[in-house]
Amino acid sequence: MPDLHFTNGTVWTGTETATSLAVSGGRIVSRPSPGATVVDLQGGLLMPSFGDGHAHPMFGGLEAQGPQIKGLTTVAEIVAEVGRHAAEHPSLEWIVGGSYDPSLAPFGEFDARWLDEAVADRPVVLRAYDYHTVWCNTAALERAGIGPSTPDPRLGWIVRRPDGSPLGTLREWHACDLVLDLVPAKSMDELVEGLAEAGRTMAAAGITWVQDAWVEPSMVEAYLEAARRGALRFRANLAFRADPDTWTAQRPAFSSLRETVKRAGEALVTANTVKFFADGVIEGGTAAMLEPYVDVPHSCGMPVWEPTALAEAVAAFDADGFQVHIHAIGDGGIRAALDAVERAARENPAWDRRPVIAHTQLVDPADLPRFAQLGVIANFEPLWAQLDPLQTELTVPRLGPSRADLQYPMRTLRELGVALSFGSDWPVSSHEPLLGIQIATTRQTLDGAGEAWTPDERLSVEDALAAYTSGVAYQAFAEADRGALDTGKAADLVWLSADPRAEDPLRLRHIKVLGTWLAGERTF
Repeated sequence: MPDLHFTNGTVWTGTETATSLAVSGGRIVSRPSPGATVVDLQGGLLMPSFGDGHAHPMFGGLEAQGPQIKGLTTVAEIVAEVGRHAAEHPSLEWIVGGSYDPSLAPFGEFDARWLDEAVADRPVVLRAYDYHTVWCNTAALERAGIGPSTPDPRLGWIVRRPDGSPLGTLREWHACDLVLDLVPAKSMDELVEGLAEAGRTMAAAGITWVQDAWVEPSMVEAYLEAARRGALRFRANLAFRADPDTWTAQRPAFSSLRETVKRAGEALVTANTVKFFADGVIEGGTAAMLEPYVDVPHSCGMPVWEPTALAEAVAAFDADGFQVHIHAIGDGGIRAALDAVERAARENPAWDRRPVIAHTQLVDPADLPRFAQLGVIANFEPLWAQLDPLQTELTVPRLGPSRADLQYPMRTLRELGVALSFGSDWPVSSHEPLLGIQIATTRQTLDGAGEAWTPDERLSVEDALAAYTSGVAYQAFAEADRGALDTGKAADLVWLSADPRAEDPLRLRHIKVLGTWLAGERTF
C-alpha cells in the first residue's frame, strides 16, 4: 500500500484539528515520507472513519439478490416489484426479499392475497424492515402448513382474519421461522457476494468496522471465505445469536467457533460477542413493557427470554469471556437486560466486559442511572429518533404520548457518564452515518419539517460524531488502535466534502463521502 500525505483541507483527529495527515504502512505517522502520494482534500474534512455498532451486513448484502422492495412507498409498488423479480427468475423455487415498510398497511398487517396477485405458483416471503415480521403469500403459508387450526407458537403470533384463517403476516421468531426455515440455503458464492455487496455499501458511507449483531453458525465460514478471497472490505466482529431454548448447548459451540475464527488469522474478522434478543419491537406490539400497551391494554408485549433465564444465560456467556450485546427496546426489556448484566457482574470475576444494550428505545427513568453504574454501553440507532411515519402511525399510538416522549434518551445518558455508540441496524434502516448524525443533533425528520421532537435529548454534532467513531471503537475494544487519528493508530479514515461541525445541522445529510480508507488502503 502507498504512503499517503493528506493536505489542503481540515483534519479532525477526534479531539483536535490539524491541516495535514501522513500515513505509512497503513498507520498514521508523524510526518510524510519523501515519496508519499499526495491526496488533495479540496477543502474538505479528513476524520476517523465511521463504525457501525449494530448492523446486519450479511442480511443487507443478500437483499440485493432479491426483489428490490426497500424504500417503496405503496403496497402496489411492492407487489409489482415482486412480480417483476419472479418473472425474471422463473427457476427460483422461492421469492425472498426485504425490507418492506410495515407502516404501509393498517397496524402493519399485510394480506397474503395481495402477493398472490403477483405470484401464486410458488412461495413468497418478505421481511419487514424491522426483521421481526414477515409477509407471505398463500403458497408460502400452505408450504409451511399454516392454516386456521395452527396454534400460535410460544414466541410469535400468526395474524388472522376475523374467521381465524391466517392473514399472511407473521410476527416474531417462532412464527416467522415456520416459513423461513423452509427457504433454501444460499450457496457459499452467494453468501460471499452478499458480504462483498455489504462492503461496497459500507465503504461508500465511510464505514470501516461493523458489529454484525446477528450471526448464525453457518455464516462464520462465509466471513472467513470472503476474507480469504479479498472480498471482505470492512472489519467485522461477529455476535452469535443465543437461543432461549438451546443456549446451554450453544455455549461450547460458540466458544469453538470463536477459536476457529482466531485460528484462521484473518485480521478483519473477530467473533467475541454473543447477541440476545430481550424482546421484540414496539410497532409490532412485541417489545416488553412494564405497563400495558395503550391500544392492547391486556398486553405488555412478548419477552423473548423470561427475565431470570436471560440473566442466567448472560452470566454464563459472560463467564465464558464473551461480550454480551442485548437487543432491548421496551422499558421491560431494558430492565431485564440491566438486571442480567448486574447478575453477571455480581457472580463472575471482574473483567473489562463492556456489555452493550442495543437500541435503548424506551427506558424507565428509574433505570437510567444503572447504565453508568453497570458500565453498560448504550447503543443507539440515531436515525430512529424522529417523528417519522413509523412513530406517528404505529409506535406513538401504542405507547401514548407520555411514554413516547421518553424514547431514545441520548443526551440524558451521556450526561450521566454513559458510553454511547451509534449504529444503523442496516438493512432495518439506512446505513449512512451522516443521516443519523443529522437526526441525533436535530431530533427532526430529515426534511426539517416541524418542531424538534424531545429537543432536550439532542446531541452536539461533535458528540454525535464521537458516538459513530470513538464510541464504536470503545465498544469494539479497539480504542488503542482506532477511533482517533493519533500517531501509530490504524489509518481508518473518511474524507468528507465539508466539516459537519461547521454546517447547519439540518443540512448534514447533504455532505458527501469522497473517500474511505481501511488501514491505509482506499476502499471507496
